[in-house]
Amino acid sequence: MALKTSLGGRVRNTSLPKSHSLLPLLEAVVNGLQAIDTRFSEDVSGGRLKVTIEREGQGEFDFGPAGPGRVALRPITGFQIEDNGVGFTTENMTSFETLDSEFKADIGGRGVGRLLWLKTFDRVSVRSTYQDDDGEIQSRAFKFSVEGEVEHGEALERLAEPGTVVVLDGFKNAFQQSARKSGEAIAREIFEHCIWYFLRPGGAPQITVVDDEAISLNTMMDEFAFSELPRSTVEVKGVKFDMVSLRLKSSAPVPKLYWCAANRVVLEENLAGKIPGLFGRLKDEDSTEFTYVCYLSSDFLDTFVRSDRTDFDITERLAGTPLEDDLTMEDIRTAVLREAERLLAGPLGAARAEGKERVSDFVSQRAPRYRPVFARMESRGFTVDPTLRDSDLEIVLHRALRTIEDETLVEGQAVFAEVGSVPIEDYKERLDNYIETITEINQSDLAAYVSRRRVVLDLLRKLVKSNDSGGYSREDAIHSLLIPMRVDSNDIGPDASNLWIIDERLAFHEYLASDKTLRSMPVIGSDSTKEPDVLALRRAPVLVSEGPNPPLASIVVVEIKRPMRNDASGDKNPIDQTLEYVKLVRSGGVKTATGRPIPSTPEPPAFCYIVADLTQTMIAKCENANLQKTEDGMGFFGYNGPAKAYIEVMSFDRLVNSATQRNRAFFDKLGLPSS
Repeated sequence: MALKTSLGGRVRNTSLPKSHSLLPLLEAVVNGLQAIDTRFSEDVSGGRLKVTIEREGQGEFDFGPAGPGRVALRPITGFQIEDNGVGFTTENMTSFETLDSEFKADIGGRGVGRLLWLKTFDRVSVRSTYQDDDGEIQSRAFKFSVEGEVEHGEALERLAEPGTVVVLDGFKNAFQQSARKSGEAIAREIFEHCIWYFLRPGGAPQITVVDDEAISLNTMMDEFAFSELPRSTVEVKGVKFDMVSLRLKSSAPVPKLYWCAANRVVLEENLAGKIPGLFGRLKDEDSTEFTYVCYLSSDFLDTFVRSDRTDFDITERLAGTPLEDDLTMEDIRTAVLREAERLLAGPLGAARAEGKERVSDFVSQRAPRYRPVFARMESRGFTVDPTLRDSDLEIVLHRALRTIEDETLVEGQAVFAEVGSVPIEDYKERLDNYIETITEINQSDLAAYVSRRRVVLDLLRKLVKSNDSGGYSREDAIHSLLIPMRVDSNDIGPDASNLWIIDERLAFHEYLASDKTLRSMPVIGSDSTKEPDVLALRRAPVLVSEGPNPPLASIVVVEIKRPMRNDASGDKNPIDQTLEYVKLVRSGGVKTATGRPIPSTPEPPAFCYIVADLTQTMIAKCENANLQKTEDGMGFFGYNGPAKAYIEVMSFDRLVNSATQRNRAFFDKLGLPSS
């Protein structure tokens, strides 16, 4: 019993992504090129193919607001494809009327191209002139649609020579909106899809796209590429793949691999970063920039291309251990990339050297934390695009460092799992390599910490300078840089504070609060609503005390004033303020963070730091407090006997200079400027 086929059902079940909206047009163009090949055999110089873009006669497509040099394009309604090929012979017509015909199977035909026509267009009309078996010139015409299927009609006008005119009409809105709009963009898509015809021996026939003006695809080839690289063949598990490699002009910035089947481009793949040194444009021996592309073809790809020619029925990769004859996309890609790396050895070597110099300069000047592990990154084939911005390069380096850290963690677990189970000489090399890597990572972490200190000092130096209008930063901006405001040591981690700028010992404390009222501090039994800028409590070391709760060792108070503030008088005297805070803390009773009382200490020593510029009023207050001027003249210090408090007043310049001097040895070791 003969099976019946529903054309409407086949069209409905034919898949076509919106991203491939022009594929039906491209199929019609390839059909025309195949017809020209059949008529003219190996010399296709007499062949002609013309694509005319049909647009609406009224109305304009909305491309946004018009502007200089911007033309609003009318919507595309269809295309006319005209060739002077062999024409719709009887064999071709029989094949057209047979779904899934194998008439062109030997040249990659799948017999589904016309289904794609009806997927995207409402109707198709065809006129053709051909030579029959007796050498007589014949003509035929027919319409093709889902509703009427194939409707033959009388050819009212015979073409001047054998050939075919196909009209794709009624571009469906969903596909029309997703398709390219300009004649130039459509011409380039046709060119890239059919570039195999330009690359083959004998070249392509004359191909023209007509919109408002005619665009020759043959001249586009000259504009598109500098030259071919040597053609090559790679063999993967006994299957051969042909590579045609091109050096494209720099207007095409992305290196690509084009997977081809039946003389058509099916997939395009970005190769940036997949070969060390290949990120974008390369330079040849004359320093001329070019972009590498490769067109890959084989009988294997022809066999396994999907019927809609949008992908291949080839597994990307196989999990576990694949069988010897299993061929995956990953297998093919690996072989192609290896051959491309060989073809581009010279330009890639130059690009890698340029990338290495870029990283070296960046690490030396901006990111010394990566210096200890950079050699290890290089040994793993790490390369970068030399055109990367600093921010993007930092991300790439951080990602590479993270990979090394993750791999080292896994390696460490494996190494230590062997301890005691195998002789040490059997894993000593692995252990030594693991320890070496850990050392480099630790050095990198230390370098990152020191670099961060350098950045913080740079920020502080900018904050204490006057701005363009002569004003200065508010004290809360400087306070927030030193330590976040309205938090205590229960809210922030040890790395959130930059109080090392004032005193390295502030990193060690029992309790620390920033811009909080004394009443809100859980370790102080005070009802005062006064707010020290910074308050820190330290207890005596356990080794010099008895019992579970050692006594309070010291109180530290920090007061920060706005740069160049000149009103240190009355209740705004920062020296009196800090001493008042000390008195309130001592009188309130101090507890541990868990609420247990700390044994009383007869007036534990206090350290008061005032960060303020030495204005006239500030100098007067320091002299009245009997403080001594520092040797550099940028601060005052002294001991207040009655309050049992050490007081130090430092200008912002002294604060920055002192912190820089304390860290200078670290900055110099990393090659960082220290001023």
